[in-house]
Amino acid sequence: MKITIIIPVYNEQAHLELMLDSLRGQTTKPSQVIIVDDNSTDNTPSIVKKYVDSYPWITAVKTQKTSKHSPGAKVVEAFYEGYQKCNQDSQLIGKFDADIILPPNYLEKMVAIFASDKLVGMAAGNLYIKKRERWVFENISEKTKVRGPIKLYKKECFKAIGGLKKSIGWDSVDVLLAAFHGWKTRTDTNLHVKHLKPTGSAYTSGAKNKQGEAFYKMRYSKTLARIAALKLAISKKDPLFYLHCMRGYSISKKQKQPFMGSQQEGEFI
Repeated sequence: MKITIIIPVYNEQAHLELMLDSLRGQTTKPSQVIIVDDNSTDNTPSIVKKYVDSYPWITAVKTQKTSKHSPGAKVVEAFYEGYQKCNQDSQLIGKFDADIILPPNYLEKMVAIFASDKLVGMAAGNLYIKKRERWVFENISEKTKVRGPIKLYKKECFKAIGGLKKSIGWDSVDVLLAAFHGWKTRTDTNLHVKHLKPTGSAYTSGAKNKQGEAFYKMRYSKTLARIAALKLAISKKDPLFYLHCMRGYSISKKQKQPFMGSQQEGEFI
């Protein structure tokens, strides 16, 4: 299977080389890697140039938009800058973060998963973070969830769900929409991917409001949003997260923000 991997980056000089080296060392090589530099201000552009000059299967795109960190929307916008350059014959499309280190057999195992069942539309391994010199599972979701930093999509599934939504929550709603459209998701829990920058470490309180916005856009009822926000607050050990989340939900409802799916899809979600 031909694989295109798109990597949105912003000020990733500390991690990008490690990530790209882990791609170079794959037992199954990607056909195409597209790095999308979202106007980085550190040494990221120099690192990108070094790899682009050295490996013909690595290309780069630079956005001209502002680079303020915003969970969800910014990364998806950058992803689409790269998606426009995607090889037409690619069968699998990856949205990978720059702050990960893949095990050498990651893509090989992913290809095997997709090949084993034609209805598998999305797959990933598990993310692990470093705590006290040990790599432990990043316990912010179930091990069976296909996590946003390491997702691979079958192209047909990607198109069926309407691509990625430009909002925080895109990496949850895509799984739900895939199920709605008859696709399966798979997670190989034996594939441990090192996550060098734990999820949410760069989020501001304003960004935390975005999680509540995502719940509203996913058509959650207020009761369901409260339950989901409480679970996240407990997992993050951050009581204020619940308040930020519900504030974001209320603001989005008042502003009548657009939903991320149709009424029928929303009822399924």
